[in-house]
Amino acid sequence: MSSDTDPLITLTTDIGWAYAAQMKGVILSRNPRARIIDLTHDVPPHQILEGAFLLLHMARPFPPGCIHVAVVDPGVGGSRERICLVGPQGTRLVGPDNGVLSPLAEILGAREAYRLDPGRVIPGETPSATFEGRDIFAPAAARLSRGESPESLGPPVAWQRLKLPEPVATSEGFEVTILHVDRFGNCITNVPMTAVRDRWGASEISVVLGAGRHRERVPIARTYSDLPLGTLAVLGSSFGLAELSVNQGRADERLHLRPGEKIFLQGA
Repeated sequence: MSSDTDPLITLTTDIGWAYAAQMKGVILSRNPRARIIDLTHDVPPHQILEGAFLLLHMARPFPPGCIHVAVVDPGVGGSRERICLVGPQGTRLVGPDNGVLSPLAEILGAREAYRLDPGRVIPGETPSATFEGRDIFAPAAARLSRGESPESLGPPVAWQRLKLPEPVATSEGFEVTILHVDRFGNCITNVPMTAVRDRWGASEISVVLGAGRHRERVPIARTYSDLPLGTLAVLGSSFGLAELSVNQGRADERLHLRPGEKIFLQGA
């Protein structure tokens, strides 16, 4: 069997590494030649928006023809569909139809979606109502990796769109949304760092939280080591987006921020 029929399978989940190991075992039992790449299993539980953001940025650089499986699924076992989205050049996205696949699908130009019918994906078996990542999505990915078509796993279906929030320009600056807090406590926003630098250069700006109840002046920095220890700053993340960071500290704890929260970046 050639690599043409054994495409890379990537996994992005909120289920942790132990449950993810079960998914990998299922895939490999059905296709021992499968090539599996873990993107992350540390998405905060049930955080569809953050999972969609991470999937978009981590899976997007992979070559065409990959199978991207994303399981951030607070509605597991419920009425939401199980889907496979088909992008150009054979790329496929597998997961729950709750929006987690949508931003990546839009960027890739996916136009077709198929419902994953358990009777076709795992004929004769009964999936768990609480772990469809293992019992439906992993077997579907394995079958796709063996060269089976998405059409063989279920009928065409419409799919749910989820757009990541965009920054809002105001007369004073930007209203931004925290899209991701990484393991260092850096708070990644949705505004491009180029927009911040175009507006303020390298001067100080104000971070405004809680409808104006807290305002903190911070420098615009190039990198962490340019700052004294413990200093809060705005700098460009590896995503190309502005992030709030504390040199060898945690911006999320200092500012009490979580993904999904809105703040303002304004002139100092």
